[in-house]
Amino acid sequence: MPPFRIIVLGTGDFALPTFNHLVDSGCQVVALVTQPDRPQGRKRELIPSLIKQSAQAKGIAVEQPENVNAPEALALIAAYAPDLLVTAAYGQILSPELLGLSRLGGINLHGSILPKYRGAAPVARAIERGESETGVTVIRMTPRIDAGGMLAFARTPIDPAETAGELEDRLALVGAPLVLQTIQAIADGTAEVLPQSKSKVTKAPKLSKDDGWIDWTLPSQTVHNLVRAMQPWPLADLAPTHRPSPADHPPVGGRRWSRSAWPGPRSAGRPPRRRGGRGGGPALDRPDGWQETVPGRRIPPGPSSLRRLHGSESLARQAANPP
Repeated sequence: MPPFRIIVLGTGDFALPTFNHLVDSGCQVVALVTQPDRPQGRKRELIPSLIKQSAQAKGIAVEQPENVNAPEALALIAAYAPDLLVTAAYGQILSPELLGLSRLGGINLHGSILPKYRGAAPVARAIERGESETGVTVIRMTPRIDAGGMLAFARTPIDPAETAGELEDRLALVGAPLVLQTIQAIADGTAEVLPQSKSKVTKAPKLSKDDGWIDWTLPSQTVHNLVRAMQPWPLADLAPTHRPSPADHPPVGGRRWSRSAWPGPRSAGRPPRRRGGRGGGPALDRPDGWQETVPGRRIPPGPSSLRRLHGSESLARQAANPP
């Protein structure tokens, strides 16, 4: 194995196979730099990432600076005297000062065939835009995002039913041995750097919840691609144009009311009665058929699967038979 002192910078699950492969192959990984633990779930518990858990199990030092480019973080990393930085799904941009701390700079594993899909969400964007093939690229790290010279790449087809989560897991496994091969080529002096073509650059911006909105006027294949691309997050959802407007049902008595999920007319003149509301909280049925919910969120009538569509199978049926 190359006699390099390597620091791996990674946080997401995409980085885990690369980290494990380097350590298990005998590379001298002296530390893992990962993002600080963040509150997760309804209980907002601090849960360590899988890659941090793996490093601790393997006896590898773990560092979690809030800002990896801060002076104190630079001093911390410099103390390890790294020869090479290896990054994948880390979550922060590395400054020139940080890249200069290692003798050989840094390399990064990216989830697309560059220069296509530079950015934070290359896997989801490739599926969203109907690509039939993608891959991974190992590049030289530069201050510009995903703009460094290409050292190695590997291609793979995209299954027509594959979701972004499934494809990302598969690409992570494809990329792990590719990173090791690249490190060996650097050590042997046989690594070749291929510049990226500026004319072929496309962007893969970070996902937001709004990206999951479905436009039913689009072709069914486009909707199908969107549903696959938005899993596991943010999930595909009905577009705002398919939801009742707040102006249609203004607050009553300072409260927001929503149509009951149970269809059918209410008895005119019947006094409101309490029942279990959304999320287990109290709610009031009104004689006009609308239901008060404690969180103040209006729920359109109909089955819950039409209010929030999580499964690609159900959404595929919706795409084939748009409302």
